[in-house]
Amino acid sequence: MIAEIGLAALWLSAALAVLQMVSGAFGLRADGAQMAAYARPAAVVQAFLAVLAFCMLLWAFAITDLSIKLVATNSHSMKPLIFKLAGTWGNHEGSMLLWVTVLAFSGGLIALLERRLPEKTMSATLGVQGFVALGFYAFLLLSSNPFERLPVPAVEGSGLNPLLQDIGLAFHPPTLYIGYVGISVAFSLAMGALITRQVTPDFAKVMRPWVLGAWVFLTLGITAGSYWAYYELGWGGWWFWDPVENASLMPWLAATALLHSVSVLAARDALRTWTIMLGVLAFSMSMLGTFLVRSGVLTSVHAFAVDPERGTFILGLLGLYIGGSLLIFALRAGSIAEGKRFTATSREGALVFNNVMLSAILAIVLLGTLYPLLTEAFDVRVSVGPPYFNPAGAIFAIPMLIVMAIGPLLRWKSDKPARIQLELSILAAIVIAVVALVAFLGDYSILPILGLALAVALGVAAFLPLRGRNLMRLPLATWGMVVAHFGIAVALFGMASESAFTSEKLAAMAPGDSTEVAGWNVELLGVEPVAGPNWTAMEGRIAVARGDEAPTIIGPQARNFWSPPQPTSESTLVTRLDGQLYVVIGDQAGFDENGAARWQVRVWWKPFVTFIWYGGLLVSLGGVMAIIGRLLADLRRRRAKTKGDERREDVAALSDEAMPEPAE
Repeated sequence: MIAEIGLAALWLSAALAVLQMVSGAFGLRADGAQMAAYARPAAVVQAFLAVLAFCMLLWAFAITDLSIKLVATNSHSMKPLIFKLAGTWGNHEGSMLLWVTVLAFSGGLIALLERRLPEKTMSATLGVQGFVALGFYAFLLLSSNPFERLPVPAVEGSGLNPLLQDIGLAFHPPTLYIGYVGISVAFSLAMGALITRQVTPDFAKVMRPWVLGAWVFLTLGITAGSYWAYYELGWGGWWFWDPVENASLMPWLAATALLHSVSVLAARDALRTWTIMLGVLAFSMSMLGTFLVRSGVLTSVHAFAVDPERGTFILGLLGLYIGGSLLIFALRAGSIAEGKRFTATSREGALVFNNVMLSAILAIVLLGTLYPLLTEAFDVRVSVGPPYFNPAGAIFAIPMLIVMAIGPLLRWKSDKPARIQLELSILAAIVIAVVALVAFLGDYSILPILGLALAVALGVAAFLPLRGRNLMRLPLATWGMVVAHFGIAVALFGMASESAFTSEKLAAMAPGDSTEVAGWNVELLGVEPVAGPNWTAMEGRIAVARGDEAPTIIGPQARNFWSPPQPTSESTLVTRLDGQLYVVIGDQAGFDENGAARWQVRVWWKPFVTFIWYGGLLVSLGGVMAIIGRLLADLRRRRAKTKGDERREDVAALSDEAMPEPAE
């Protein structure tokens, strides 16, 4: 009955999405209030049913119900429980059901909790949310049924892709999906405000937590995915500009621009049209990523669907959602009232400049991702990788980082650069000093040198807006901005250091042999067979030591999974404050003169590489601090209104709307 309950819940959810969409549309009519009242309860009940459907699939994977086709092809009775559960979304149908579940749950939260929007705008928002959900329900029910039964239950399951049998993959996809769906909610809010011509600061205050929450989860998802690829794939890199990696990066770039834009609209009543356009763009990138990963046009460990019918269906949804939203934007953008004006040399001006730079980087990533697919359609295979993305992106990333350091020092609305001459001089001196120091130490590429210099300058600049402030009275949201900007600096420092200073050694070693890399002594003690729950491996026993420290024994593995059969490399990492030693053991490489077997051992020393992920966590922490700060500020304002407190300036001082001006 598990599959039948899940499928019934899915069909009922789709029916409620239709009711939600229709009720929301009626809410736009003067005489449609009675029908519009059904939109909220429809969204809430739909959320419950979608969660029920996903729980049924989760249960089926937990007990390995081999009568369900999806379980039989993506699980195995001998797998550890955590990987059985991860198998729920480690495939095409399950991942799409997770997407729809989070989407429905978010819509239910909006319907249940949100009361600040005008009722017509709320109806339009719920109607758009129902319309978006309906397309995905149709896709699941008509093209990718996760509860399809087998005519005869399988004797045993095929198992999950071994590369996905990792604890990191139990958390990486859900965090990304929450981020994607948060963007879809922001899109629904933007469309609702655009349709009802209510693009106001009040609308932005409702939209901002969804954008901020989506941005935090996207940041966490990309950070976790990068670290998973780094330690699991065994090639020593943390980013390869893989099309599926790009599919997650593009929504993050758009969401970053949207986050800054909606914050300006909420606090300063500016960038109204820009905010709506970025909302459409962010959702478009989310949909494009869905198409790339699940249409079968890409071959990747992340890409699940290979059925052209599914790709056509998703492409149709892509055209419908993006084309429809752009049409509405074209028809209604002219009716959006102009917000407050500002000069180019202001904090708003800096944010607009960086949004343009982010959009340009997004265009570069989009072109580099789609171009090989377009040429392949004409039987021309082209590879686009770091030689294109790194220098092309740097053209816009470098000025963006410079303005990112300066922007928070500027005043709102209008300012003069001469007022912050001291701060500009300090930052320029830091950049020059770091460039000169690194150039003196060795012959390094220009981009890593600039990256290091900008990272140090940005790290200092992140705290300069606090100079001369009463730190105890600063809004928590402002602290969040400081932590997030500092996190960008930390991550950039890690990227540049890893790129500039990495050392690598590949050796064929027999037991007793040793090699050195960047001051580390690496000795192979032996190689022996080991076994896991669904794999066997050759595990190297390797002693590593730096200087006079005691040796550390590590055990990198060359694994062979048997369900399904696939070899993998399990790297071993030795972490120090100043970097990581990364060790991988490969296949047997012949014999030495004494007849002992030699094994391929690859070793990297990656200075400060962990700062990449520490920075990502700091960025996410900054976002969480901003969310909490704004929730607390809203709570204080409501309490002040309830008590009739007229001291609005005291309340404002604790809110994010009163973002502090830079010190004189």
